[in-house]
Amino acid sequence: MKVRFVTLGCKLNFAESSALGKSLLSSGFTRAEDGEQADICILNTCTVTDAADHKCRQALSRLRRENPNAVIIATGCYAQLTADRMTGQPAAAMKGWEGADYILGNDAKFDIPELIMQVSRRVAEHPIVVSTPIREVDAFHGALSFSHVDSEDEEQHTSIADRTQRTRCFLKVQDGCNYFCTYCTIPYARGKSRNPRISELVTEAQQALTAGAKEIVLTGVNIADFGRSTGETFLQLLQALDSLSGEYRLRIGSCEPNLLTEEIIDFVAASRHIAPHFHIPLQSGSNEVLQIMKRHYTRELFAERVAYIRKQLPYAFIGVDCMVGVRGETEEYFDDYLSFVRQLDVSQLHVFTYSERARTRMVEMDLAVVPAAERKRRSDILHRLSEQKTKAFYAANAGRQVVVLWESRNSKGQMAGFTDNYIRVTTDYNPERVNTFETITYRS
Repeated sequence: MKVRFVTLGCKLNFAESSALGKSLLSSGFTRAEDGEQADICILNTCTVTDAADHKCRQALSRLRRENPNAVIIATGCYAQLTADRMTGQPAAAMKGWEGADYILGNDAKFDIPELIMQVSRRVAEHPIVVSTPIREVDAFHGALSFSHVDSEDEEQHTSIADRTQRTRCFLKVQDGCNYFCTYCTIPYARGKSRNPRISELVTEAQQALTAGAKEIVLTGVNIADFGRSTGETFLQLLQALDSLSGEYRLRIGSCEPNLLTEEIIDFVAASRHIAPHFHIPLQSGSNEVLQIMKRHYTRELFAERVAYIRKQLPYAFIGVDCMVGVRGETEEYFDDYLSFVRQLDVSQLHVFTYSERARTRMVEMDLAVVPAAERKRRSDILHRLSEQKTKAFYAANAGRQVVVLWESRNSKGQMAGFTDNYIRVTTDYNPERVNTFETITYRS
């Protein structure tokens, strides 16, 4: 039987799709090639914004149109929230999901290999919903995937076979979140914070290196919250992964600023393997808006973290998540936010536009709603500021000796790679360079 994956959203979704794909491949399934109809389609969904939800519905419609006889399974975060809402409801509540045969919550996602062994054709007129209340789930399902993909929020037509050189892999180290920020659905879609033991992750990471990986990206929902299930700490995990054998690089995923301690930054600065690359959610530069959001830090703490990184690692890449247009974000608060972000010595802004999300506390707050046009205006301002900061970061690195890990893709005679501080560089394609580290002089 032929299988097609479509994965939307973050690196964590991609890693889980890849892990599921490997399981299916080992069971005798094959990948549906481009233009070839599949017997099974698996849509791994995202729900970070209204736009993400819309994209999921479009992907489902397209899969059904292109694969009219396939069994289509929708899973992931949007499916989880939908399953919670539809359980026990009449078929009319399933509007927008008519193309799916199964809607599986995030925990049920990992039963897909067993499920599709039992199905060979489309099921009833309305989808079958399988979901566990996600906040009751204690199990951690690991995932390790190889990929050249770096960009988030990009649809991936995921092969169930790894067709790229094993340059980079994503290692899932944590899942879920206990923070319940007022704008966010993730705790309802991913459940409580949980993780495996360090010893298990060390084994997985060493296996990846043995298989040829040269870079391991740590991924999860709130990775610096690692240890809630096992009584361990994120710093201990980094220390253990820094002691593996072989030539390799570690890259840390997004870390909450209140959990990114000076001790962690010091260890990264002294590490033999951890890349000087940080991704830190700010969300707002206004303390008043941070309180509305129920974030766990102030902008002063955030600024202290950035300053300390720059002190210990002057050329580190620092990416920052920024949100605009939440309820209660007055023009005065936004101007204050913008002034704060302008003076931050960071490398890039990852800008999100707020959208109303069912089940979040923010939609119940009696606060002024920012008009859609104004949200877009504020987003455009931050995007322009991000471009300025990224250009300045590149210019500051000009003339430096940097280490690049070259990747396998041959694009019109060119190959690309990333420096340890996440600058993308290109050179003439040479197969002997693939999956190797090389010291070069960076020229912006």
